[in-house]
Amino acid sequence: MRIIFISMFAFAGLFGCKKTTTPTPQNIPTVSICNQTWMTNNLDVSTYRNGDIIPQVTDSAQWVNLTTGAWCYYNNDAANGPIYGKLYNWYAVNDSRGLAPDGYHVTSDSEWTSLVTCLGGDSLAGGKIKEAGLMHWLSPNTGATNSSGITGLPAGCRDFDGSFNYISSYAILWSSTENDSTSSFARDLYYNDNVILRFNDLKILGFSVRCVKD
Repeated sequence: MRIIFISMFAFAGLFGCKKTTTPTPQNIPTVSICNQTWMTNNLDVSTYRNGDIIPQVTDSAQWVNLTTGAWCYYNNDAANGPIYGKLYNWYAVNDSRGLAPDGYHVTSDSEWTSLVTCLGGDSLAGGKIKEAGLMHWLSPNTGATNSSGITGLPAGCRDFDGSFNYISSYAILWSSTENDSTSSFARDLYYNDNVILRFNDLKILGFSVRCVKD
């Protein structure tokens, strides 16, 4: 649970969507790194693996009271989808119908840890995961080389009050691993640091999702 209210770690997000083509193993961009195969884009699906629709939620009050899966585009703006993908609450991540396309799964906390360790640890791995340059990240985008090829993008988030925050500044990505009844593990990347940090975050929050190959 992100109750550590350090100003640079505040969060937000909101809902809005249009139907997107479900990725297939043949059209998913990936990179093989550290004995894992990662998608190089944030997830942008509006249905579960079995074809059931994931609800679009645009209302902030509705969002913060959800206990089932939902998604949105940052700021309810579909133009953000092709760049940043969708933001999902953790209930969508955990749904038994499967959020990830066939042949893939949402990255677990242990898989995140393995990647970070392979890339040099928390203090260095963030720069190796972030997209290089300032096309999407705010300056200075400290240490960003994308030497991993994963191309981490600063999609921001949807916060505990349903608001949107930190596009271009932070990438916040769910893991599939639950911490307790109200929170689950996530990883954060920052525009002004090399680090990647692990947090327990409220399940109602809207974060990006990356998947790895089964």
